[in-house]
Amino acid sequence: MPTIGNIVIVNGGFADGSGWQNVYNDLARDGFRIRIIQNPALSFEGDVAATRQVLDALAGPALLVGHSYGGAVISEAGTHPNVAALAYVAAFVPDKGESVGTLIAERSPGAPVPPILPPQDGFLFLDRDKFHDAFAADLPAHQAEFMADAQVPWGLDALSGSVTEPAWQHKPSWYLVATEDRMIPPPAQRAMAERAGSTTVEAIGSHAVHISQHGAVAGLIREAAA
Repeated sequence: MPTIGNIVIVNGGFADGSGWQNVYNDLARDGFRIRIIQNPALSFEGDVAATRQVLDALAGPALLVGHSYGGAVISEAGTHPNVAALAYVAAFVPDKGESVGTLIAERSPGAPVPPILPPQDGFLFLDRDKFHDAFAADLPAHQAEFMADAQVPWGLDALSGSVTEPAWQHKPSWYLVATEDRMIPPPAQRAMAERAGSTTVEAIGSHAVHISQHGAVAGLIREAAA
């Protein structure tokens, strides 16, 4: 059994936790106990609470993993005493007082702009016709089409929720940079990882790197849990 036996995965925006199935299967064969948070995505506080609820029920230390927006959630929820370390996968890593919204606003000139549609009743969606190219360019078209049609609405309150006490300031962290990401520019990923002092690896993949390069993602998680 690895030193850290529990893996808790927090999904990002616009997609649900089912995309983690191959990572789950890979790690389960090694004896890890894995939990995947299905974010309500109504508010940042609600997603943090959902994560802490799972952490409360664990016996033994956990590695907390976050993809995309999930990186903000684990930065806040990671102060939980059951969390031993953090792993970010193509994720936002906010500092104190920052939110995903403030980090997006700092996008460098010339960087790809995610095709986020204007809010609808307080929720955000990605443009279905641009989903494949922006979110999952290295996945088959039929798979990206399904993901586009199965989008999870992302609440504006989730986007704007700010971190109060970044767990990465006190706990070790790892970061996987997706080098072909068109949602979070790779230079921004590297900068956030460096600021957090994360052990960093890179994988050639889109924002959906946990699906297209699930072996690399599982490898990072194993390393962080060792």
